[in-house]
Amino acid sequence: MSAQSRFVSANGLKLHYLDFGNPSKPPLVCIHGLSGNAHNFDALAPHLSDGHHVISIDVRGRGDSDWGPPGEYAAPVYVNDLALMLDALELDRVTLIGTSMGGIVAMIFAGGYPYRVERLVLNDVGPEVDPAGLKRITDYFTDAPSDFADMAEVAAYYRANYQYLAATPEAELLDFVRWAVKPAVDGRLTWKIDPAVRNIPRTGVAARPMDLWVPYARITARMLVVRGAQSDILSRDTAERMCQVLPGTKVVEVPGVGHAPTLAEPASIAAIKEFLAP
Repeated sequence: MSAQSRFVSANGLKLHYLDFGNPSKPPLVCIHGLSGNAHNFDALAPHLSDGHHVISIDVRGRGDSDWGPPGEYAAPVYVNDLALMLDALELDRVTLIGTSMGGIVAMIFAGGYPYRVERLVLNDVGPEVDPAGLKRITDYFTDAPSDFADMAEVAAYYRANYQYLAATPEAELLDFVRWAVKPAVDGRLTWKIDPAVRNIPRTGVAARPMDLWVPYARITARMLVVRGAQSDILSRDTAERMCQVLPGTKVVEVPGVGHAPTLAEPASIAAIKEFLAP
């Protein structure tokens, strides 16, 4: 399936999204993780687009969206961007799928605008994050090379640092990572992501602590939590507490996977399709 590349304006920035078509169906908006981009949902979208109008966004500073002021790379800003994007697209009530950081954005939005979210899928994230897993992510995020000789080198970096991609066939991995980089002036490849985003964990800029249990408890949408069985970000204890705070929340574990399943695994697809069924 070929998605249409489109833009809307929000908070003075041109923000990019992929539109997988079928606008007469209920809207479903996908939000990627910390270092991801809208194409992270390319493999999932075809499984959902028959029954939904699937849209996948590039959070500011990532993918083909504009870069923003360095001090504004923070979850509350991303939530406001999301609200304005939905307004621009005239989408009053949506289903959200959020991976990792995108799940945090989705949680805050769903808690702040409960009347606007029909259903919510959180991909390996909850109101509490395991400190060890967070350190692992910030370490490789901030220490990543600034550029690469070619796509093979980009793929090797991803294979070494993203557990869920370790066994991915080379051709499939190359197709996945090509959206994360762009040509540099010297013929090498560099990240599309704003360098200021990569510096946030190191500098602490925009890193204001938040009690995510507060917006979480306000969510009224039906919720599915997809957890990597070997996740070092979302613990089983946190997933269980999520179900206690919001009874009716469903948790599905994806075997053999660490943090943030791609949502293209058969177990993930089956769970999401069942959850989204009318």
